[in-house]
Amino acid sequence: MEYQIIWFVLWAVLWAVYFMLDGFDFGVAMIQPFVAKSDAERRVVLNSIGPVWDGNEVWLITAGGATFAAFPTAYALMFSYMYTAMLLILFALIVRGVSLDFRGKGDGERWKSAWDRAFVVSSFLPSLLFGVAFGNIFRGLPMDAAGYHGNLLSLLNPYGLLTGVLFVLLFAVHGGLYLAIRTKGDIMVRSQNLAMKLWFPLFGIAVAFLVATAFATKLYDNYLSAPVLIVIPVIAVAALLAVGHFARRNESFKAFSASCVTIVMVVFTGVAGLFPNLIPSTLDPLYSLTIFNSSSSVYTLRIMTVVALIFVPIVIAYQIWVYRIFSERLSAEEIAGDKHAY
Repeated sequence: MEYQIIWFVLWAVLWAVYFMLDGFDFGVAMIQPFVAKSDAERRVVLNSIGPVWDGNEVWLITAGGATFAAFPTAYALMFSYMYTAMLLILFALIVRGVSLDFRGKGDGERWKSAWDRAFVVSSFLPSLLFGVAFGNIFRGLPMDAAGYHGNLLSLLNPYGLLTGVLFVLLFAVHGGLYLAIRTKGDIMVRSQNLAMKLWFPLFGIAVAFLVATAFATKLYDNYLSAPVLIVIPVIAVAALLAVGHFARRNESFKAFSASCVTIVMVVFTGVAGLFPNLIPSTLDPLYSLTIFNSSSSVYTLRIMTVVALIFVPIVIAYQIWVYRIFSERLSAEEIAGDKHAY
């Protein structure tokens, strides 16, 4: 197997794992106003992700770094053509981290409320814009020898926005299920109920996304030429149905596990349809960025493969350990008496 193909697969895995992990962080923040009714309960929500959110973002750095090192041309043009959207995501991620830390620096209600709102908005915006960005990658960008013919508003096309809404709902349901397995009492019940309520619009948007993909993109060409790939979207749909089934039965851990599979398979569905493209051109296929015309040298990819085989398992093992350490359910009563919590 060629190293470009290996790194295309790893590229997909890194982004899928990032969305699976940081997705519930985004979701927890977005649903906080609906599941936390008091300051103590809002602190429970914050502390449910407090020990892990920054570790989850390591996967964003890894995915971005892998894109830069393995496919530098695609990285350069992707961040150039979608510069404004990427900059907004960066600013939002900075505000999110600051809001988590600064909320507890003051005792005033207005101070805390301001940072709570910042926490919600700075999690909603990346969720939406990541979806918009990947929707436009799936759809392709208007680019040729003269460069990119578009701007931020052109990225906000119907298919890009549909993908953005899909990401927002995926993460919101994911976050609700995560809170349901990390908390006790009223927050757990509200989170379970909200996740179930949000599952219905999520399913509708997912169906709309699959239909729109047939008209707005060429992703299904690969599925027609290699029918074995159909198993990927089939697993995604089956996992999404499983989320609704287990959520309705209040089997939150099973529902959360199914949600993890759903997010990973949604990303794989898009990436499998892209191959061998990284960013298709909607103007002329000759100007599409592929894994072959935008990759680093084989020698570079070979060294990166050795590094990845050594360090990625270490990162995975560390994160598993962290999640096991902080697996105990949280309650408002316990958090209220903990001065070291958020």
